[in-house]
Amino acid sequence: MPTYNERENLPVLVAQLDALGITNLNILVVDDSSPDGTGAVADQLASDSKGNVSVLHRKEKDGLGRAYVAGMTKALAENSDVVIQMDADLSHPVSAIPTMLDRIRTSGAALVTGSRYVAGGSTAAEWPWHRKALSAWANFYVSAILGLKIKDATAGFKAWTADALNRIDVATVRSDGYSFQVEMNHRAVRQGLKIAEVPIHFEERVEGASKMNLREQLESALTPWKLRFQR
Repeated sequence: MPTYNERENLPVLVAQLDALGITNLNILVVDDSSPDGTGAVADQLASDSKGNVSVLHRKEKDGLGRAYVAGMTKALAENSDVVIQMDADLSHPVSAIPTMLDRIRTSGAALVTGSRYVAGGSTAAEWPWHRKALSAWANFYVSAILGLKIKDATAGFKAWTADALNRIDVATVRSDGYSFQVEMNHRAVRQGLKIAEVPIHFEERVEGASKMNLREQLESALTPWKLRFQR
């Protein structure tokens, strides 16, 4: 879980994950020197845990993509079998994780995405119509350019097998923000990995503020074209 100014949400999310009771579930918080003290909160959670919470402190905020790469690389180095990526703002429902893990075990999927756009999935009720339209358009735009055939191509709630992350060479992914999700999906499709989607209800954050900015929006629009035409 990458974090930046999530001190209110992080303890709630860690408690929800612990309550799942999943054997050998380890929680890695990747904090980018949050000025609100999220890193200190994460350290306290790690100290209070039974060894299943750890923290990776990064010296500066240099993008969501870099934080994910750092966390995934560390998880692979520690011999994780499955790596789950999710936001720390409580927008991704923890209750979907057992289903995602079961789909990996039973279907042989290398990547399982928590999807807003398959049957049974939905976006936050608080979203205005234009935000819902923009999100739906972004997914159509990405899939049309890259031919991904993934309903929720910009989703950030995913479960990867360790083999899948090694095959796509996650350490070399350079995209950031929503573009990071798109490039990861693009690499998975190009590797011929089996991808599954399970429905989720995406919640609007209650505490804190969104980190999306204009630079990331522009990068998100350009990245699919870069990926399509790169060698």
